[in-house]
Amino acid sequence: MDRDTAERCTILRGLVGSTVHGLNVNDGIEDRDEMGICVEPLDAAMALWSPFEQFIYRSAAEREGRADARSTGGDLDLTIYTLRKWTRLALKGNPTVLLLLFTPEDQILFCDDLGAELRALTPAIVSRRVQAPFLGYLQAQKQRLTGERGQKRIHRPELEAMYGFDTKYAMHMLRLGFQGVELLTTGRLSLPMREPERSFLLDVRRGKVGEQECFTQAEALERELTALADSSALPESPEEDRVERWVLDAYRRRWSA
Repeated sequence: MDRDTAERCTILRGLVGSTVHGLNVNDGIEDRDEMGICVEPLDAAMALWSPFEQFIYRSAAEREGRADARSTGGDLDLTIYTLRKWTRLALKGNPTVLLLLFTPEDQILFCDDLGAELRALTPAIVSRRVQAPFLGYLQAQKQRLTGERGQKRIHRPELEAMYGFDTKYAMHMLRLGFQGVELLTTGRLSLPMREPERSFLLDVRRGKVGEQECFTQAEALERELTALADSSALPESPEEDRVERWVLDAYRRRWSA
């Protein structure tokens, strides 16, 4: 399915990434991340071979003619999930896809009636299942930053040269911890992030916080997230039956129209 079709079928689209978190800095390397959800056409959903599940567009890849081209300042990274795939990931507690449930209205780029209904289902989608993905993503990023999980990864050599480590990667490692704690504690995500966490993360990004202090903070967040697996006030599981009924109804309504 091409971009025009994916965008035409979109029910919800908004900013994600550093901008929506309130962590963007004017350093010339910030790209623009957007995410959308679409109700794909019947033939795309029911294809016998490889039914459509997501569309990815990266302006850097288009410009340079290779899939692994690195996004830089002003580039667009766009992912549009089918409603089916997005819902499966959201019910599992995927930190990235859940952002669209909490993106502020002024950073929502498109939202029709179905998109609004989906956002209203947030209390039925968010549960204690978010604990494992947030903790797992934090730990995986820490291990990649230290080199514990394979070779140490340097995504942004200019930051490595300036500060001795990839400060943007470290910032997002800690962001996952802070946001996981907030979501498990309140059932919500503040976007942009709350203070003082936001200012601390910006200091990390600008190289004002040492690498070892980042790791110490990450370990504290790991402990807090581990404890919240049992102490969180969120329901143990999402209301899967209710959410599935809505998804099926959304497809019926859109296809019948």
